[in-house]
Amino acid sequence: MLACLVAFFALVAAANAVLIRAAVSTFGGVEAGNAYQAGLAFARERTEAAAQDSLRWQVDAKVAPVRGETLVEIVARDATGTPLAGLAAYARLAHPTDKRLDRTVELTRTGVGRFEGRSAPATGQWTLEIDIERGDARVFRSRNRIFLR
Repeated sequence: MLACLVAFFALVAAANAVLIRAAVSTFGGVEAGNAYQAGLAFARERTEAAAQDSLRWQVDAKVAPVRGETLVEIVARDATGTPLAGLAAYARLAHPTDKRLDRTVELTRTGVGRFEGRSAPATGQWTLEIDIERGDARVFRSRNRIFLR
């Protein structure tokens, strides 16, 4: 009886050790390397978000599969609906669970306030991250969860 009891708990401990090793080796659980710096960045992002809201820009994005690729189109307008000039746009498709699958979409200007880029085919859930800059300053940021088929 004692041998069965010891064998049972040894088996449970061995299974736990294997599962813990697998969990720790695949994801360390660290999202931010330095919590203090992350807190400062959060405060800065709040200030930037308030400034962005005051602009009342209308930025529309369309993401769709086209001929074996993923097409990203962005149109940026001011509060009156006039296309915005003098901007540079950047887009990124971020995978929600695996950063290794993230992909940057190279956008080219196709008109005033219009940008277009293509990426390798993507399906499933993604986060579309859009950054718009004027000069060296970021003036707009958007993060939206999308589902691609």
